[in-house]
Amino acid sequence: MPSLRLLVPALLALAMFGASTPASADSFSDSQRTEIEAIVRNYLVTHPEVLEEAMTELSKRQAAAETEKHEASIAKNADAIFSSPRQVTLGNKDGDVTFVEFFDYNCGYCKRAMADMIELMKTDPKLKVVLKEFPVLSQGSVEAAQVAVAVRMQDPTGKKYLDFHQKLLGGRGQADKAHALAAAKEAGLDTARIEKDLANPEVRATIEENFKLAEAMGMNGTPSYVIGKQIIVGAVGLEALKEKIGIARCGKATC
Repeated sequence: MPSLRLLVPALLALAMFGASTPASADSFSDSQRTEIEAIVRNYLVTHPEVLEEAMTELSKRQAAAETEKHEASIAKNADAIFSSPRQVTLGNKDGDVTFVEFFDYNCGYCKRAMADMIELMKTDPKLKVVLKEFPVLSQGSVEAAQVAVAVRMQDPTGKKYLDFHQKLLGGRGQADKAHALAAAKEAGLDTARIEKDLANPEVRATIEENFKLAEAMGMNGTPSYVIGKQIIVGAVGLEALKEKIGIARCGKATC
């Protein structure tokens, strides 16, 4: 709740001089300020709903400012967010809405959110899905992400990558290089080539690009999403994601 003293100057002008007359708190004596504060306090005690209205309006303005900030950040980084040559692209590559997920292979919420992503791909044939490794939790996360980039380099179609992704993210235990290589082998990938590709500068460049994008958009956790002009942080669930996709597609939750 805001301090009552922060409300004094505005209410003061209205109460004592009328809305059209500007007033500065410094132009009043101590006794005047004491009297004014008493007037304001009595008014707010009598009409406490004013505080609720003020906080509601403040929340609206903050939300609008946050939305504007997100839209500007997405517009500035659109190419790297939606069309980077370093990303994994699944689903309809020519889809009318792009669903971008930043994830960490050791993120428990990402493990649960994976089912949402798979369901969206199955039920929305017009959806383009982009996956971006964002290893923020541990060194094991970094190792797993590095292997994942090497998998993408070996499998540009994304088919084996998706199989690898599901096996590693859905597996037990902490993800690290060993677990990632095991998942890659199980998915039918050439692990010897992956080991070689781990030294390729492309691996580091991919992860650095994803971190820069996340920082630019104020993301500090996983999973985080970009859907249209919207940034969503956290595992919000399937229905909420569908609503965001609808807003991006036609301006409302259900098209």
